[in-house]
Amino acid sequence: MTTAVGREADYGDSIAEIYDDSYPAPPPEMISALHELAGAGPALELGIGTGRIALLLAARGLEVHGIDASQAMITRLRSKPGSERIKTSIGNFARVDVEQSYPLIFVAFNTLFWLTTQDEQVECFKNVARKLSPGGLFLIEAFVPDLKRYRNSQLLEVKQVLPGGVRLEATSHDAINQRAHTQNVVLAEGGVKLYPVEVRYAWPAELDLMARLAGMRLKERWANWHRDPIGPNSSNHISIYELSS
Repeated sequence: MTTAVGREADYGDSIAEIYDDSYPAPPPEMISALHELAGAGPALELGIGTGRIALLLAARGLEVHGIDASQAMITRLRSKPGSERIKTSIGNFARVDVEQSYPLIFVAFNTLFWLTTQDEQVECFKNVARKLSPGGLFLIEAFVPDLKRYRNSQLLEVKQVLPGGVRLEATSHDAINQRAHTQNVVLAEGGVKLYPVEVRYAWPAELDLMARLAGMRLKERWANWHRDPIGPNSSNHISIYELSS
């Protein structure tokens, strides 16, 4: 049986070489908000990846720790200037296998959904709750599911036009289990490369229930990093949870 660590590591190891070039840089508003919420720190990032967020926070003087299942992602992080300031661990971030507590634990860019069962996601909430310091916060950035995007449970999108090639995303959707299996397809002069990823998405209300099961409650929810209020047509959300007592 493939474990959560195995799935996350497989995805990270396969896509590490193109990850930084495939997605936009973190917006300044994101870094400012995380820095503010972390206070004096330290902050813990779940699914730290190549360090795109953590390095920007560390450059502002915040102590940042991170967990990732993929050695290839961590290797990419370690190749970047300033990475020596960031403490990392390899493993399943659902278990939050760290010794200390944090005023801010966060998981961004839909990374919570890499945990592909509801049980794993609930486990993540419970372990985060155990690692929050008094008054600490758990922040999740994720998309709001939009089932209208799929036709016959499938979706094909052009995601990026690259020098000498193009990146497509071909997705099959399982509405019953709330799963999407995506092939990132890079068509280039040298041939075709496939970078698969599977996610188990959750609705904001479901995340709120997971938080309550873990002894947390919703404190704030934004539609974006400008902190606009969430609405019925919002495509993303930033949800911030605190300990219930």
